[in-house]
Amino acid sequence: MNGWEHFEHEADIGVRGRGATLAEAFAQAGLALTAIVTDPALVAPRIPVTIRCQAPDPEFLFVDWLNALIYEMATRRMLFSRYEVRIEGDRLEATAWGEPVDRSRHQPAVEPKGATFTALEVARQGAEWIAQCVVDV
Repeated sequence: MNGWEHFEHEADIGVRGRGATLAEAFAQAGLALTAIVTDPALVAPRIPVTIRCQAPDPEFLFVDWLNALIYEMATRRMLFSRYEVRIEGDRLEATAWGEPVDRSRHQPAVEPKGATFTALEVARQGAEWIAQCVVDV
């Protein structure tokens, strides 16, 4: 079952993505990251942004992926609502579609600062993959 969710973690927020493949779980975690800031349904997927990461294992790749998204959100002042992720070995290439932040429409709640190694897990659970960690806000 694809999906995303948040989980409690003291002052920060945990993000979790689920999917039939590792790439789908990463994409769903991208939606969970957006949902920290605003409802992803409010974000129009108009502008594509390419993101590339490389890391020695899936857990490090996941943290690098989220931190790359956070960097793009901060430097471009954008939010994303659609993700296409491809993972081959230790390399990730993705396209994130979104739009510039519109404070009146998006009403951003918090600003993600960085993905952490806290509660980090990337694993197959039965028929699905999960990818999760805590994000500093």
